[in-house]
Amino acid sequence: MLSELELRSIIEGSFLPKRCECTKAEDASLTIKVYDDRDRDRVDLEVKGINADRLDSSRAICNLITGLREDLKHTHAPVLQRAGGRAY
Repeated sequence: MLSELELRSIIEGSFLPKRCECTKAEDASLTIKVYDDRDRDRVDLEVKGINADRLDSSRAICNLITGLREDLKHTHAPVLQRAGGRAY
């Protein structure tokens, strides 16, 4: 299993050149924020409640990133919150 730092680095790096921030909550869930290209303080996508325990393989991490990219591509709302929707 990857360390928290390694996981954060992979997730945040996968959205470059956009700024991405991955944080771990007290309940061990992840929150990922992807910021706008032009207004670097505006959040384009925010996903909370991601079960970090499910990110136990490269395939699981890839599926998460792919899903987030799809959400980012298809959302026009500034903040998207998925606690129980997609199985992140």
